[in-house]
Amino acid sequence: MKRRLLIALVMVARLLLAITFVFSGFTKAVDPMGTQIKLIDYGHALGISLNEWTWFVLLAACALAAVEFTLGICMLFAIRRRLTGRLMLLVMLVMTPFTLWIAIADPVKDCGCFGDALVLTNWQTFWKNVVLLISAIIVSRWARLTPRFVGPANQWIVVNYSLIFIVIVPSIAIFDLPVMDFRPYRVGVNIAEAMTIPDDAEPPVFRTTYIMERDGEQREFTLDDYPDSTWTFVDRRDEMISAGYEPPITDFQVFDLTTGDDITWELIEDTGYVWLLVAPRLEHADDSQLDLINAAHDYAREHQQRFVCLTSSGQEWRERWSDLTGAEYPYAFTDATVLQTMVRANPGMVLLHGGTVVAKWNTNRLPIEDELPRVVAQLSTQGNKKSNSRRALQMLLWYVVPLTILAIADRAILWTRWVRRRKKTKN
Repeated sequence: MKRRLLIALVMVARLLLAITFVFSGFTKAVDPMGTQIKLIDYGHALGISLNEWTWFVLLAACALAAVEFTLGICMLFAIRRRLTGRLMLLVMLVMTPFTLWIAIADPVKDCGCFGDALVLTNWQTFWKNVVLLISAIIVSRWARLTPRFVGPANQWIVVNYSLIFIVIVPSIAIFDLPVMDFRPYRVGVNIAEAMTIPDDAEPPVFRTTYIMERDGEQREFTLDDYPDSTWTFVDRRDEMISAGYEPPITDFQVFDLTTGDDITWELIEDTGYVWLLVAPRLEHADDSQLDLINAAHDYAREHQQRFVCLTSSGQEWRERWSDLTGAEYPYAFTDATVLQTMVRANPGMVLLHGGTVVAKWNTNRLPIEDELPRVVAQLSTQGNKKSNSRRALQMLLWYVVPLTILAIADRAILWTRWVRRRKKTKN
């Protein structure tokens, strides 16, 4: 009975570790540039500037995703059980104190463990890691009690296939766009609606404390017991009791760099098509697809559609980009963090229609000039039907189906061998 309970405990711990590591690695691989941004934020929090090492940080983000995903798969299939258990324990022994520091010091808003797919607070992340650390101790101690899904002879196929899969996913995101988009500017989102607080939404609740002084004595008061005029005001402290409703988009602002006017609502309330060339940093922008960008601009101008380049770069870099590309489109200023959130490319293209994001492209994948009328017409009639759930199902089928077939075939082979051995033993 005790052994059965121990086996059940090990299985629960194993599944917790496997599912968490696979999910964490996959979400990082889907959006490696998001992980790159988070790693740079961590560097700033530690006093290390990584702005000049962006490609190295991007490779580190891909490597981190691959390690987490592969460890999770090895745990799930019980591949090299002792080694996998010890490696996971080592990871958790490093990450748990680190996330405790994050929770206490609060250097970043969230840890970014699961990208934008699942956002946890820093304290939630720490307690999650405590559970995973306990699970890793259990699995590492009783590694032999985790049954294999695939025999030792075929384990190398699972590992190699997993590595190939988890390398292809971030490669697509880097040279095109993430195959799944969990950010607030994903295709199908109406920006105006995402910036609006509904009438029936709960507003944030604050508690205001007033620090008052009289005869050298300082005391704290609230609005309910605010004192008379014999007390002198010293300070005021506002504390949020309840966060209330926060719209998905809170920081989208666009300023015309010619006039200085705020043109945010002009763009998102335009009933026609609006083309946004998104270039967070023109000094680092890829200029290899200038013909495609200029073709999109020419198409927008011919059809009397608005075309604006959103950037956070200064005048020197804007002028240099215009000289290099022959750009005749206007520039507008938007915060670099917002632009990086809108589209994971520098530059990328976002197409709005009535304030709704109908398409996003990396400039490497922009339609050529002859295809633009057909692509835009198709978007206006059909829209973009590739939702996150549909893409997740596609990714799942590409990965799970071959491994499921392998596992079934492996079990069938082992069962056949076992039957043959029994027959020989009887004979």
